[in-house]
Amino acid sequence: MIKFALCDDNKNILDKLGKMLENIFVKNNYDASVTFTTSNTNDMLDFVSNNKVDVIMLDINLKSDKTGLQLAEAIRKINKDSYIIFTTGHLEYAMIAYKFKTFDYLAKPITYDRLEETVIRLFEDVNGQPKRYIKIDNKNTIIDASEIQYIKRDGMKLIFHTSSRDYDAYSSFAKIEDTLPKNYKRCHKSCIANLSQIKDVEPVSGIITFKDGSTCEIGPKYKSDLMEVLKDYGDFE
Repeated sequence: MIKFALCDDNKNILDKLGKMLENIFVKNNYDASVTFTTSNTNDMLDFVSNNKVDVIMLDINLKSDKTGLQLAEAIRKINKDSYIIFTTGHLEYAMIAYKFKTFDYLAKPITYDRLEETVIRLFEDVNGQPKRYIKIDNKNTIIDASEIQYIKRDGMKLIFHTSSRDYDAYSSFAKIEDTLPKNYKRCHKSCIANLSQIKDVEPVSGIITFKDGSTCEIGPKYKSDLMEVLKDYGDFE
């Protein structure tokens, strides 16, 4: 189990943050729990000194004898391995915070989507697993990579097509290709296919049919390489 400990001088924020985290754990089937919350820096330091803590979330601007940065410095002397995530409404502290091997920095007010994105990345890092979620825009919109059938370029936008709906974002293939899971493959100058979602391929007509019934074309430039890779995903000879 991944154990979280939270420190913030605002009890309402502590309660809200704890509830959001527990909801994220349940939603994503994570073996995790918020095991300790406090507004007292000495209590946090004592808990970390005597208990296994995997993730520590600290408010930077604590109304206490220590700031969150000072508390992080003290924690690092006794625990060099825990993930530290800072929260604050003061953006000017962001660069300073990273000197303590900070995993992420969350600006207040913390939204559910932004928090979930951080937790997902953290578990990917913990488990060493390929990315399951894809962030598609600056609004922190994330999509389950397994649900995307294909990604299509449409002018200045990319269309992320899933079986339930389309998502669009101002971006380019050059910006996202390195962030995609290995089962995504360029099949056309204007399309990237999720190989795991392909139902059928017609090499002669150059049409890919996906599991939800949608289709996209195969560009001549990409055909040979695509067909070679598809051998690992089904009988597409």
